[in-house]
Amino acid sequence: MSVPTTTDPVERARVAAARESWAEAYELLHAHDRHPSRGLTADDLSVLADAAWWSGHVDESVTARLRAHAAYLAADDHRGAGLASWWLYYEYAGLGRPAAAAGWLHRARHHLEDLPDCPEQCFLEMTAAEEASAHGDHGTALAATRRMTALALACGSPDLLALSRQAESRVLLAAGRRTEGLALLDDAMCAVSAGELSGMVTGWLYCLALTQCMEAADFARAVEWTNAAMEWCAPPWTGRPQDRDTAAGPATEDFPAAAAPLPMTVPSGENPFRGVCRAHRVEVLDLLGAWALAEAEARQACREVPVDCLESAAAAYYAAGDVQRRQGRLEAAAVSYGHAHELGRIPQPGLALLRLAQGRADAAVAGVDLALACRSDPDHDVLGRARLLAARTEVALAVRDVPGAATAAADLDALSGADGDVPLLRALADTALGSVALAEKRPGALLPLRRALAGWLELRVPYEAAQVRMLLAAACRAAGDEEAARLELGTARAVFERLGAVPDARRAAALLSGGSRRRLPGGLTAREAEVLRLVASGGTNKDIARALVISEHTVARHLNNIFAKLGVGSRASATAYAYAHDLV
Repeated sequence: MSVPTTTDPVERARVAAARESWAEAYELLHAHDRHPSRGLTADDLSVLADAAWWSGHVDESVTARLRAHAAYLAADDHRGAGLASWWLYYEYAGLGRPAAAAGWLHRARHHLEDLPDCPEQCFLEMTAAEEASAHGDHGTALAATRRMTALALACGSPDLLALSRQAESRVLLAAGRRTEGLALLDDAMCAVSAGELSGMVTGWLYCLALTQCMEAADFARAVEWTNAAMEWCAPPWTGRPQDRDTAAGPATEDFPAAAAPLPMTVPSGENPFRGVCRAHRVEVLDLLGAWALAEAEARQACREVPVDCLESAAAAYYAAGDVQRRQGRLEAAAVSYGHAHELGRIPQPGLALLRLAQGRADAAVAGVDLALACRSDPDHDVLGRARLLAARTEVALAVRDVPGAATAAADLDALSGADGDVPLLRALADTALGSVALAEKRPGALLPLRRALAGWLELRVPYEAAQVRMLLAAACRAAGDEEAARLELGTARAVFERLGAVPDARRAAALLSGGSRRRLPGGLTAREAEVLRLVASGGTNKDIARALVISEHTVARHLNNIFAKLGVGSRASATAYAYAHDLV
């Protein structure tokens, strides 16, 4: 016999919300709420707010939450009003309205702080921990997370307990207590993977964990949790998330179109966490060398990211720019970096490396230096700072600033050592140290470069491994081992070709052939290439004229032609171009 079901739409909506069928709950409550004679209780308005958020109607979520708060207040329910206030703080913060967010946080504290211990106070402690940690007060932040844990244990809520574990892990990581922090993060994620938590907290923890793993340069955890997150985000009407991977169109298209789109409301009934998790996945796929898929996923992520998570769309655009830059699609990369900047992300160090590839060395140096100055706190986003230092090393070497490169490499080495010898940081540091030693023509370059290669291979990060092989080839040639150099170049060339890194593949091929029949870049003549090599070696017009047995007037004419062909305006920019295109 079938079980009779209620015809009351509000009761049906409550049942739908209880099983997290948010689109159904939204449609029922939204339709019911349009009739003025049919009022909704404060609890029903809270359900409507949740359902509207999950269905992509963020503005309606805020409106329903405001009404819920008023209803709780009218009923003198300070716990309900306090929780509604906190969620309004959270939603307004996500929508980029800090003044409104601050006001509602103050109200949440007014409602909840003087009450006996209750679950709703967990959210106040979590916010207190975030604020203290942002000011570098790790002791106060840690005390707040532990008060949150005590409250969560007292009320027996798996959701609040997992959130408290994650909050404490974030504080510990910021305080440099990496082992303890990662252990607590794993504890929280066990509850996620076991399916013990609500959908909201599950998605929340996936987003927070993926961000933490990448900022802490824990690549192995990032890969594991990214795959798990995308499996969880997959809509029920498809089999695996990979079924939709190619739906975003061919990866050879420029990404995105010329005008920056503003993402987007999530289509009704879809998981609003999917676009955010997919944006994290793009960065992982980029490192793993799955560039075509990474670019397609970035395009899809920017269609799916909710309007209150635009930083995730910015991250996807930035990662796409990195892929395009290394493929030699420099104009497309510039567009992607521009979109990331419009959405609030500083597109560095990718933009600096793009300028270096374009021969604009001055812009490259200025860009990476400014980004480093803006990110002076190494406790936040360790990987971001490490990447900036690695790029600073590369840019400095390109403009023959070996002391500057050595300083950046030493800072990167210290950052890696201070963080417990994390494999990803260690590989970045060894690459930088080896490239500086090679530039200084020291015999010790081979050791850090071999360590770097082993590190990248263990992490299964192919592009960086191939780049290190190019450096190893130069070191082997300097040591007189031509056979080893050719082996490294051949392997690097094969990897670059497989990845689609066209400029690097051409450079490896030219080095393998000895450069004897190579077509010169930029339309340079053989004589102009000779002049450019001498400029890059630090020669004045008089030095060049003496070396080539020509007049200084002829040297000046060649330089004018070189600057015009390469689109550069200074000797420094021309030198950077020469190094970037292996003319030196």
